[in-house]
Amino acid sequence: MKTAAFIGTGNMGGALARAACRAIGPDEVVLTNRTAGKAQALAQELGCAAAPDNDRAVEQAHYIFLCVKPQMMQGVLEQLAPTLRRCHEAGQEKVLVSVAAGLRLADLSRFAQGAGYSPLVLRLMPNTCVGVGQGVTALCAPEGAGEEALAQVERILSQSGLVTRIPEGQMDAFSALAGCGPAFACLFLEGLADGGVLAGLPRALAMEYAFRMVLGTCAMALERGKHPGVLKDEVCSPGGSTIAGVAALERAGFRAAAMDAVLAAWRRSGELGG
Repeated sequence: MKTAAFIGTGNMGGALARAACRAIGPDEVVLTNRTAGKAQALAQELGCAAAPDNDRAVEQAHYIFLCVKPQMMQGVLEQLAPTLRRCHEAGQEKVLVSVAAGLRLADLSRFAQGAGYSPLVLRLMPNTCVGVGQGVTALCAPEGAGEEALAQVERILSQSGLVTRIPEGQMDAFSALAGCGPAFACLFLEGLADGGVLAGLPRALAMEYAFRMVLGTCAMALERGKHPGVLKDEVCSPGGSTIAGVAALERAGFRAAAMDAVLAAWRRSGELGG
């Protein structure tokens, strides 16, 4: 019996599968996808196994990561219900881990309750940075879920970046900040690079300088544990160029715009979740 199966090998499913292969080894991972060739190609690249269909993948693993689109989730779970029931009767308990945005634990459990059996369902929300091992992922579980299941999911994804447990009521806020945040950060990075070009830097260098500056600033903030306002003050000399740039950002409402972006994403996430 393998440790983890990934149903769906798109961008996010593929990224999580890569992280799992690094953490627990490719021999413990099986993949499947609606387009079989896609799963087979990724399995060959990672050195793990590919299953011919979802039911076979479920039969082969203990933790089943459901990396399918939210609108497909109900159909996938209803189709898997008889297999889940058979495995349960054979003493092979499965833990389902949904990566579908907006679907609540109650909805997921209802979808999976076919054939008179209700497996444990966890909810996972990763961001795209898991693909390079620098992701932030939120994990939540129904009340009464065992520590072993949560710890195992954390172990499987230990090479994806930070995996943090939060209450389900915070999932939309997490998604708005950490899930949507890479897009917001990319807009900022693009703007910084454009500013560098406007000031006379070649485009390629301006982009690399912007990327490395933000990467280094984040690493410094995490390592030193200082409030970002303190780190900002340490760079701003009286009457200098940095404080002039900070003043320009403040006049443009930069911080308020960042807050508004997160709130807009949070409200929309709630709407999509029903």
